[in-house]
Parts: sequence; structure tokens; C-alpha cells
Amino acid sequence: MAEKHFKYVILGGGVSAGYAAREFVKQGVKPGELAIISKEAVAPYERPALSKAYLFPEAPARLPGFHVCVGSGGERLLPEWYSEKGIELILNTEIVQADLASNTLTSAARTTFKFDSLIVATGSTVIKLTDFKVQGAGSQNIFYLREIDDADELIEAIKAKKDGKAVIVGGGYIGLELAAVMKINNYSVTMVYPEPWCMPRLFTPEIAAFYEGYYANKGINIIKGTVAAGFESNENGEVKAVNLKDGRVLDADIVVVGVGARPLTTLLKGQVEEDKGGIKTDAFFKSSVSNVYAVGDVATFPMKMYNEMRRVEHVDHARKSAEQAVKAIKASEEGKTIDQYDYLPFFYSRSFDLSWQFYGDNVGEAVLFGDNSPTSSKPKFGSYWIKDGKVVGAFLESGTPEENKAIAKVAKVQPSVASADQLTKEGLTFACKI
Repeated sequence: MAEKHFKYVILGGGVSAGYAAREFVKQGVKPGELAIISKEAVAPYERPALSKAYLFPEAPARLPGFHVCVGSGGERLLPEWYSEKGIELILNTEIVQADLASNTLTSAARTTFKFDSLIVATGSTVIKLTDFKVQGAGSQNIFYLREIDDADELIEAIKAKKDGKAVIVGGGYIGLELAAVMKINNYSVTMVYPEPWCMPRLFTPEIAAFYEGYYANKGINIIKGTVAAGFESNENGEVKAVNLKDGRVLDADIVVVGVGARPLTTLLKGQVEEDKGGIKTDAFFKSSVSNVYAVGDVATFPMKMYNEMRRVEHVDHARKSAEQAVKAIKASEEGKTIDQYDYLPFFYSRSFDLSWQFYGDNVGEAVLFGDNSPTSSKPKFGSYWIKDGKVVGAFLESGTPEENKAIAKVAKVQPSVASADQLTKEGLTFACKI
């Protein structure tokens, strides 16, 4: 059994891994000290592209165009960059066992990797309908989107079933972005989700009504309040219909499922403290095991702004938490201190000609402002959230970069506000004058 030893090992090859590697280089990592172990076949890339431009029928995004760190305006780290920096990029390698007591990881091929410090950046895995034993959920052309291989398989099906019928199961990020991209590919599209409106964890009914209306005007059929109860397939094992719980049957050439994800923490079960489904860390992303750090989707960390433990599934946090962990590791080695992680929650999405951003916390009273008519030629609207007389969250559709910065500042500063009427009346002006 082959054995390799590295001072630092990053477990996982997603967004966090790439940003951590860049930070290690900034901090002066020496050649041969750092390895990234990834089960994917390619160097770290900006995952959000997979549900957007990667699936476009014209001028689609392709690697090496969206390797990290282009998503945040940084340098694009090509595979050669890792070689040049003396970082060992170990691809197509799945770790099947982790023994933190002996600082050892073991791959499916029985290679062992020893580490002095470990950063767990395993991310999430999609929740599949087969997990719930949904009838026919194993049929061909039922897709989930997480890795570039998933997207490549979907692209082949889009071409093979040209101008066909797509059913999108789920009304969250993936559901909304994939419904848009399938429509752009000239498919007949139906969305199905059980909630009373889309993106219920973030959107208010009023915000959701705009997007549902906009999608309907694009010709997308939306069915709410029911779920996919089963699938029918043809003689080739390809999906041909979706049976809904309410009795309706939808013809389908392609089904894309986006019903959530779960953090990949199984390897470390029983070896680290957990909280809220993730690995419990401090404000420097150090786990209960002193030389093991966790970042991105798998970390449950103290959210300084709100004085509570939270786990955040978003690319912005994946990037920033990775950088914080590396800074903390290097500071610890040098006997220095760094500031605690002080994260402002940030979420965004793009579809069709739309682009929204949200900052802060969506708790308390929501106050809508602006033009949120789905039929408007240039809709522009937003929402503030007020709690205890302060603005704690802000959402904006179709904002300029300056306006998006302004709503981020509002969510960070949490200014006092006299009344909801003031926000309705002032709208975006309130944010821009903070």
C-alpha cells in the first residue's frame, strides 16, 4: 500500500479547495507541502457556472474558462498553476476512510495520505429521489446537477432530445436556474414543487410572485403544491412521464431534479463534534480536533453578526471560509492572531435577463419597494427586512454594482428605521444614502 505525506492536505476539489490553494501560496507555502485530493477529474472550478452559462446553447462556458478564482474577479488557476507552485493535485481519487487520530486518509485504491494539517472541503452531495425509493426514479434521463460530469451528461441529453419536454422537480436555486436554461434550449418546460411559492427559504410570497409570473410569461408551466410520486420509462429505460401525487401525468423527455443537498461529513462521523448537520468549528474554522479544519458547506461556524451557529451553503462563503482557514493555520504556526470570521450572508442568482442579490437575514417584517410587475419591460424592485426597528436584510432585483453594494452596506450596518412606510416610500434611496 503506497503512502504519501504532506504538511497540508485539502480534502475535496471544489471551489473552497481552489481558493484555499491560492491563499496558501500567498502565505508562502513551499513546494511539496500541499496536496489537494479530489474525486473529480478536473482542477477546481467555479461551480455556479454549471447551472447557467455551461448549459447555454450558444457560446457556452467551458473549461478552462471558469477555473477558480475567476468567479470573484481573481486569477484563473489552470492545472499548470498548481504544478508551478509545487502543489500536488491528486484527481480522480476518492477517499473512503479517514482516521484523524493517526492523521491518515485512505483512498479507494488503498493509497494512504498522511497529513500534519487537514482542511475538510468535501462540500455537499445532492439529495436523490432514489434515496426515498420513488418509483422509477432510476430511469435514464433523470438528472441531478452537482459536478461537471453531471452537466456534460445533461448536455448530451439536451442534444439527443432536441426541442423536447423537460420537467423540473424543485422550486429552489437549481429548479429556477434549470427551468430558465432548458427554456433557452427551446424545451417545453414544466416546474413542479410542493411549496406554495418558489424559493420559500428566502423569498416572500410577493417576491416569488414576480419570478413565477415572469417565468409564466416565458412559457414555463408551474405546478405548485404537489410532488413527483413516480416516473414511467420507455422500452429503452428512458423516462417518458412524471406521475404527480395529485394524479396528473406530465410527458417528459428530460427530468432535472433539484430538491436540496446534504453536507458530506460521513468520513468524519464520530471523530469530530457536529452541529446543525455540519462539522462544528470556531471562528477560524478549526474543528474539535486541533489540526483539522472544515470549510464551505460542511462547516457549522459562529456567525458573529447574529451571535449564533450557522451552516451556509453558498459559493461566497465557500471562498471566504477557505481563505480564513488557511490564514488561521499559518497564523497558528507563527504564533500570531487573526480576526474572527465576520461573515455577511450573501446569496444571488441569475436567469434569463434577471439578476438578484440578497444580503443579511430574512427575518422580521418584509417591506417591498419598486416595480415588481412581471410584465414590466424593465422590472426593478427589492425588499427590506425589519426586526426590532432595524433593517437586517435587503434584496434587490436588477441592481447596478453600486446599488448592490448599497444594500450590502445596509444589511451590515443595520440602520434604525422609523417605520415600514419610510422604506416603502424611499425604496432604494434609503440604502444609497447610508
